[in-house]
Amino acid sequence: MSGPVPYWRLSGLYLWYFAALGTFLPYWPLYLQSRGLGAQDIGIVMAVMAGSRIVAPNCWGWLADHTGSDLRLIRLACLLAFAAFALIFVLPGYGGLLAVVAVSGFFWNAFLPTLESLNLAWLRGDAKGYSRIRLWGSVGFILGVLAVGAALEARLAIACLPQVLVSLFGLMWLSSLAIPGGVRVVHAPTHDTLWRIAKRPEVIGLLMTCLLIQAAHGPYYSFYSVHLEDHGFDRSKTGQLWALGVVSEIVLFLILPLIQARASLRAILLASIVLTCARWLLIAFGADHLSLLVLAQVLHAASFGAFHAVSIALVHRYFQGRNRNRGQALFTSLSYGAGGALGSFVSGYAWADFGAETVYAGAAGLSLGALIVAWRLVDRRYLAAESAL
Repeated sequence: MSGPVPYWRLSGLYLWYFAALGTFLPYWPLYLQSRGLGAQDIGIVMAVMAGSRIVAPNCWGWLADHTGSDLRLIRLACLLAFAAFALIFVLPGYGGLLAVVAVSGFFWNAFLPTLESLNLAWLRGDAKGYSRIRLWGSVGFILGVLAVGAALEARLAIACLPQVLVSLFGLMWLSSLAIPGGVRVVHAPTHDTLWRIAKRPEVIGLLMTCLLIQAAHGPYYSFYSVHLEDHGFDRSKTGQLWALGVVSEIVLFLILPLIQARASLRAILLASIVLTCARWLLIAFGADHLSLLVLAQVLHAASFGAFHAVSIALVHRYFQGRNRNRGQALFTSLSYGAGGALGSFVSGYAWADFGAETVYAGAAGLSLGALIVAWRLVDRRYLAAESAL
């Protein structure tokens, strides 16, 4: 791609996408609970949303790689996500709720890997520049979680949450229209097929690591707000703790270029997984101590921020040319899709049967498994090639 990077316009789409996510993740389980749904049904609904990431990114990635119309597909997905979620006011009952979440989730989750790929194409693979744009997604998440949390604590009824989300989806679509168009993505030639790349040991290791880490995040995204409420935290305080995690993520994105100048992607990845294990143990056994919960939320900088940025950079390194979008889509579908759906679904049943401490301890165990896989497989070949130079 040529021309100046549309920094603010790309940042704007990240902002509204994650503002919607910052509204959905902390408060949607509470909305479902207010409708009378139990832990298992809440886990199923959240698993359906996460599960849409298994199929949707691959469909959009395939279309983007074969047409080069990345931006048009991003805009179309934003529009359809907005229209599909608005059906919540029309479709009744639990079945209607599942249908709305499935269809809107499909389009909401379809375009993010394409946006990530488009972003990195504008930046010509500059991972440092990526973190400066991506941090505006974290800002959006904070705006969503704090503003909605304060409104719910003041006078906004939890039953109004769908109206808030529809408005945010509309702003997300409008922001996609602001990104400059008319540019067709030209792919560099490559002789490798997608599946030939995906069968490399370092790629298998990365994808397995990402799946395990996102499965470990399932109890956090599905039940963290419920967990806090069970321990006496009001919705405003819950929102503040969610926001603290994302503030730490923003700080991480700001300093990550300095860290990358001194440490390899592999080293950052392994360190982030170690801290992820510690985070789940703090949430499991420290829910009655605010100071421990604060520390756990600060570790969101590692469990999401550092881990995500490094994973995106490694996927971009492994998948080039016409495999660019589908590589990002494969990463998203296996990690945030399959991993997130599995984590939400299993935690929904385990939460009711075994309780919060056991579920979060299990998340720490999954993260330990991810650490072993990453240590043995991820990026060893690349380090060996670098040392030989």
